[in-house]
Amino acid sequence: MAFADILLEQKQAALDDLRGVKELFASRNWFPGTSGNLSVRVGDFTPEEFYFAITASGKDKSVHTPEDYLFVDRNGKPCETTGLKPSAETLIHCEIYRKTGCGAIFHVHTIDNNLVSEWYGDQGFVPAQGIELIKAFNIWEEDAAISIPILPNYADIPKIAALVPDALDPSVPGILLRNHGIYAWGRNAFEAKKHLEAFEFIFEYTYRRLLLNAAGSNQAR
Repeated sequence: MAFADILLEQKQAALDDLRGVKELFASRNWFPGTSGNLSVRVGDFTPEEFYFAITASGKDKSVHTPEDYLFVDRNGKPCETTGLKPSAETLIHCEIYRKTGCGAIFHVHTIDNNLVSEWYGDQGFVPAQGIELIKAFNIWEEDAAISIPILPNYADIPKIAALVPDALDPSVPGILLRNHGIYAWGRNAFEAKKHLEAFEFIFEYTYRRLLLNAAGSNQAR
């Protein structure tokens, strides 16, 4: 399917999804500065041909303007004539879409996901076990355990993108960049939002647990 063949309603639906999610996440202060990026796939998907709407680079995500988003192809190149630049991290979205076939990818920077990714960075993953929100990933085993992958935060984005395929875990719809932020995805915008909220709960829980453990160790001395 060529981009020109994608129905206007599909394109508008993707933009509507992005607008709603952007407004919600901005209200939670998940886009400090102009950080973070959001994307939603449009049209039929194959690994060889797909398109998605993504937030434009350098925009204040706490406000809405007619130039907040643009459409790009599987290589992250604009599909329409535009003066907008896609997010610098669009290539990471391209790899996740290509490997997972997902319908939406949301990336935010929070204090908790930065601190937790730095704490476990040398280990290469954040361990989480027995946390109720793991069920958001359709994992229902009692006392379930997951490992959330952490990738190095290289300044060279293609270098990060090249690591994405080998880091993906089909059961864990998220990847952390160390001291940077989380990418979470799902079949559609609703599921990607659900997954992102679950990850953020797990990161906050993990960070607070580390603080409590440290306080307990100090009191025991």
